[in-house]
Amino acid sequence: MIIEKPKTFQEYIERQDETKKEYLYQMEALLKEVLPDAKEKISWGMPTFYMEKNIIHFAAFKTHIGIYPGAKAIEVFKEELQEYSTSKGAIRIPYQDPLPKKLIQMIALWCYTNRKKEKQSS
Repeated sequence: MIIEKPKTFQEYIERQDETKKEYLYQMEALLKEVLPDAKEKISWGMPTFYMEKNIIHFAAFKTHIGIYPGAKAIEVFKEELQEYSTSKGAIRIPYQDPLPKKLIQMIALWCYTNRKKEKQSS
């Protein structure tokens, strides 16, 4: 049986269980607040905010919500991210922890600003 991939944020979120939905809707709202002009799409199977280039992705996993701002953002915010599990381009926030709203918004704004700078220099 082939299951169609979600095409919208709403479709992606509604396929998750209740705990995950709550975190995903919070994440969507946080990002929309600081990225009001960004467009939404599903990229790499994840909800993604973009403006010509991808800005930031997020996704639900079994034990955590993943945020994907890219490797440069992880490096820039490494001090602030010490209490979270991170890898080259990912931040993992366990479902039992509240979302670090201000930190997520700071990272998203940094990503947006950095993408704009990259565009201007190319």
